[in-house]
Amino acid sequence: MSPRLRRVAMSLLGALLLGTVGLSLGSWFGGRGVTPPTYAQARDVAGKVLPNASPSNTDQVVPGSRWGVGFAADDVGSGRTTFWYTSADDCALSKQAGHNIAAQGWHGISRTTGYLCDNWSATRDGVTVALEHSASGVQLDVGPEPPAGFTAFTIAGTLLGAATGVVLFWLVSRRQPPAPLLVGTLVTVGLLPGVTFTWNVLVDGPDLRTEPVWPIWPALAPLLVPLWLALLCLGFYGRRALPPSPGSNRTVVVVAVAWLLGVVATMAALILLFLLAQPTRPDV
Repeated sequence: MSPRLRRVAMSLLGALLLGTVGLSLGSWFGGRGVTPPTYAQARDVAGKVLPNASPSNTDQVVPGSRWGVGFAADDVGSGRTTFWYTSADDCALSKQAGHNIAAQGWHGISRTTGYLCDNWSATRDGVTVALEHSASGVQLDVGPEPPAGFTAFTIAGTLLGAATGVVLFWLVSRRQPPAPLLVGTLVTVGLLPGVTFTWNVLVDGPDLRTEPVWPIWPALAPLLVPLWLALLCLGFYGRRALPPSPGSNRTVVVVAVAWLLGVVATMAALILLFLLAQPTRPDV
């Protein structure tokens, strides 16, 4: 690979990795300072979204959580009231919710394919609703709408992270091989699980205003911290592989072991996040 092409590739890689981290941090910072609706307000909203259904159980306004990570009281996605409904497999509640939020003038309507039926989310009058189907039943969450600066902070965090990634990886790419390969591999593998699942939520999941993506990183911390420590040790070992030619056996070993650790960590993260994401339905 030519030096110019290597620099471009490294810069794009840095923009993707650190831009995703910046997006998560920006959405967390911009989503602070909300005021959750009261239980009476949440009950009224649920009655409008699903007027022909009665919840089998209800949680009072409680701090939200995702992937086993608890939110602060003023975080977006927190301070929500959860209503549980019993539903058949005909998706009647999903269809009813989709029709009602469209007819009642809700905005920011988002529909995603979920367990058996479509999931819905929308905002209006400072309130966000999110209906989700799961193996445990139908869950309707009523919470606060994101603050006015949420989108701006999310975009700013993404751009700042991407710019930082471009600069750092461009500087690394200016070094002689195999330094760019080793550094690029170690950093990519270290951030790969968090970046992968962040984009999985953004592409296939609900709107990040109702299902924040930043909890992915603290949820994966039990896996990422040991992985980063292992990669740090590989990095020290890799320093000894920098002087030889690009075909050095030590370089190949470091890269191969790093990617193997990345695959193992990603598979473990998939299982961990799947288990943590399963809702715990309250007893009727």
